[in-house]
Amino acid sequence: MPLAALEPSSLRLRALICALFIPVFAMRSFAIQSSTARLRYLQFDGGSTPLLMIHGLGCASSFEYPHVALAPTLRGRRLIVLDLLGFGYSDRPDDFSYRIHDHALQVFSFIEAQNFERIDIYGHSMGGTVAIETADLLGSKVKHLVLSEANLDNGGGTFSRAIAAFKEADYVNGGHDAYLTEAERVGNREWAAMMRASSALAVHRSATSLVEGSSPDWRSRFLKHPSRRTFIFGERSLPDADVPFLSSSGISVRIVAAAGHSMATENPEGLAKAIAEATAGA
Repeated sequence: MPLAALEPSSLRLRALICALFIPVFAMRSFAIQSSTARLRYLQFDGGSTPLLMIHGLGCASSFEYPHVALAPTLRGRRLIVLDLLGFGYSDRPDDFSYRIHDHALQVFSFIEAQNFERIDIYGHSMGGTVAIETADLLGSKVKHLVLSEANLDNGGGTFSRAIAAFKEADYVNGGHDAYLTEAERVGNREWAAMMRASSALAVHRSATSLVEGSSPDWRSRFLKHPSRRTFIFGERSLPDADVPFLSSSGISVRIVAAAGHSMATENPEGLAKAIAEATAGA
């Protein structure tokens, strides 16, 4: 059956079925304090320090990362694949701000409830920005902080700026569907499936938060964090001025071949290898 004929839930289920080649429990949930909303996640059993994976804007970890976890270099690793509020299988409360800091507070609460002594965190794009704020809250509990093409600077990226340019009501009432139509027209069905499973309100408010930025900015917070830090680029995203800058700032830089920004779907084994190398050793 072609991807276009599958509903988003079927697409995610196909990814999950693939992931059953390694031990995995069914989708779990975490109750948000002072709310009826729940975060949902997959947990892959294994050894070593737990690795939490956080998706980008309009995406879902439950869709993107099971087949990354299937790769030989991560198989057997304890992995937690988390959907942020408003995305994937997690709930979509209308009264949540969906700001980067508030996403991070929910992820922090989730991690604290697991009673982990140490944790590794991986975040992609917006998820990398959430990872930086979460790592700030956790301090030295974070062993490795790994980002791939994350938003480091105030002002957002091309995608988030375009969404934030809409008034919230206009995006919710038509702009979101327009992005889905365009994604399907150009053949980007996987991203369209994840966007369809996302709350339009969550996408707009999260994009607006990325554009508004934070103080201090995310770049300086990443550079100062005490964890072992790595930044991953897709080969097709190069050249990028941050490659020499981050390298000269003591950040390990890794490149995923044959991939651009959507590296989890373009080269999942290459991304898994980069993450495994970034989180290996002391």
